[in-house]
Amino acid sequence: MRDDLTSTIGEIRDAGLYKSERVITSPQNSAISVANGKEVLNFCANNYLGLADHPEVIAAAKSALDEWGFGMASVRFICGTQEIHKDLEGALSNFLGQEDTILYSSCFDANGGLFETLLGAEDAVISDELNHASIIDGIRLSKAKRYRYKNRDMADLEAQLKDAADARYRLIATDGVFSMDGYVAPLDEICDLAERYDALVMVDDSHAVGFVGPDGAGTPSLFGVKDRVDVLTGTLGKALGGASGGYVSGRREIVELLRQRSRPYLFSNSLAPAVTAASLKALELIGGTSDLRDKLAANTKLFRTKMTEAGFDVLPGDHPISPVMIGDAAEAGRLADKLLELGVYVIGFSYPVVPHGKARIRTQLSAAHSTEDVEQAVAAFIEARAALA
Repeated sequence: MRDDLTSTIGEIRDAGLYKSERVITSPQNSAISVANGKEVLNFCANNYLGLADHPEVIAAAKSALDEWGFGMASVRFICGTQEIHKDLEGALSNFLGQEDTILYSSCFDANGGLFETLLGAEDAVISDELNHASIIDGIRLSKAKRYRYKNRDMADLEAQLKDAADARYRLIATDGVFSMDGYVAPLDEICDLAERYDALVMVDDSHAVGFVGPDGAGTPSLFGVKDRVDVLTGTLGKALGGASGGYVSGRREIVELLRQRSRPYLFSNSLAPAVTAASLKALELIGGTSDLRDKLAANTKLFRTKMTEAGFDVLPGDHPISPVMIGDAAEAGRLADKLLELGVYVIGFSYPVVPHGKARIRTQLSAAHSTEDVEQAVAAFIEARAALA
């Protein structure tokens, strides 16, 4: 087996698909230090609102260590539920405009425990083809019939709903924002079709919660369909502080059943108190003002405009995920390495994270970036392209 594994790893390297892990020697922020001691601009973190190193978030985590301890050493239903866990679930429900919320150790676990709990062999899941791996794996764990529709293609979704007409329950599953492209799912049209064909709607809003929509409550808020989405999953590990943790929010009966039957919830330790308290502080920081969201939107617009003017192929949209399309995996890797030399930390994304032939540099903007940071990053892209030409 060792020989086979070594051969497979060699094939990955030869194809230019090997993913090295760069070592960071500083806290996560818009500027970070790497292993050689150099400080570089970070344009690939999910730290959309700059809260991962926010002093008030850190202070909340430190205070929680003193008041609530380091870890729970238990699952929720045994002796792992503190007041702050219930407080966070309530705060998320209020922020998202949903009836109830249940915490998980990650959104991957939330999606992994959702589908098999709610659906049986007589039911159907209709899933967008570009959904996150956690949705795909969660669906695989259920016995429901599986249907797949083309990315954001409402005609194909309707066709799949018709094919699933004989199912007891039909559940449409979609990302709110697709993480590799930054495209937004048309939730208003999806909800229209769901109501027409008597289906439920599930949205993973990990790349939207906290900063998308007029109140930052994500894509259901953006499209005005908070009350039409039945199940909303998301993460605390991106815009909401950047640590760990996930949740399912939605209809009260769904959340109640998940507490009784969802395996990742029943058999995983409770979210650490420090993470829980820090997440509460993050929600408090973004709940009363739009300043961070406004700064993020301005940075995103500036980067996308400057990069397009410079002749780069940036996928259209206005989301902070701003993919710079390269095509060839090895070329994307070389460009990322050159950009690091020039002081900009980005990563080349290639198969199996994205399809063959669609390698890219997935740049991500943050409210923590200054205007000068954005302009420096664009200048580095231009210089790196010329150096590799």
